[in-house]
Amino acid sequence: MEYIYLGDRFTQQYLVNQKCNAIRREGKCIRSRMSTMLVVFENGEIHNVLARRLRKL
Repeated sequence: MEYIYLGDRFTQQYLVNQKCNAIRREGKCIRSRMSTMLVVFENGEIHNVLARRLRKL
């Protein structure tokens, strides 16, 4: 799945409005109980971000 990360006021500026892909295990996106999702950005960095700040492309 491909997403755009909107970020929030604590997000580093180079990550705002960047494309990212969800990291999957056994066909499902890796999400936590605290509504975060594990994603990899275009530059290769892996981050745990708030899922509600992601928009599907």
